[in-house]
Amino acid sequence: MSEASIVEISPTLYVVATPIGNLADMVPRAIEVLQTVALIAAEDTRHSRPLLKHFDIDTPLVAYHDHSNNAALERLLDHMRGGKDLALISDAGTPLVSDPGYRLVDLALSEGFKVVPIPGACAVIAALSVAGLPSDRFMFEGFLPAKQHARQATLKALVRERRTMIFYEAPHRLRDSLADVLTVMGPDRTVVLAREITKLFETVKRLPAAEMLEWVSADSNQQRGECVVLIAGFGGDDGIPVSVIEMLDVLRAELPLKQAAALCAKITGIKKNQLYQYGIENPL
Repeated sequence: MSEASIVEISPTLYVVATPIGNLADMVPRAIEVLQTVALIAAEDTRHSRPLLKHFDIDTPLVAYHDHSNNAALERLLDHMRGGKDLALISDAGTPLVSDPGYRLVDLALSEGFKVVPIPGACAVIAALSVAGLPSDRFMFEGFLPAKQHARQATLKALVRERRTMIFYEAPHRLRDSLADVLTVMGPDRTVVLAREITKLFETVKRLPAAEMLEWVSADSNQQRGECVVLIAGFGGDDGIPVSVIEMLDVLRAELPLKQAAALCAKITGIKKNQLYQYGIENPL
């Protein structure tokens, strides 16, 4: 056999998405991969075993999560160094999207192993697809901080973010987080709650922030399950276009506010007093 006919087969790490609720969302390719790899690394083996049993997958299962030590990570890499394929799954959805796996993927790539995604369910994308908010540009921020001060600081840093913002939130913190969205971003900012996606009590609700807080507070059922919160991007204040606000911010960073407002008004045609009042209410 000539050297040209010899094909070196590299061990592969498969990053496999699993259903976020409805088991019918499991894609056939994911089942095939999980049945044929030598080992499956799961975020929580107790959670994953019923899923694997449902699809007649008897592949050996080991735990791998954010608290796994370096020794556990090395054992997985040794498995691949020995020429065997490995699959990574999380409790639900696509691994690495607010789920463990980054270190394993990073090191697998660093050692030259092939890493292959097996796409499927992802709560972030599923929620965005039904939210009715702009989806050409969006940002995912994971979970909001648990403490109010840190949570409000995060929201304040994003108050003028123009992209659609997406967060995961724990059900027991949902009301407090919505109250902070109301406080920081105002009563009229559009908020979407996508709860229990693909499950029996799936709910998608879109309301202004004040009405959303009132609606969730009035129904304890909306404070249960897996929650995705989407917030509409900043669209300007008091009828002032975002582009004008950005210009005013650049000018007032270098000039006194009164001068900056006058110059911005002259360039854009927006009333000077309106710009000045905005600057007073929204200091840099």
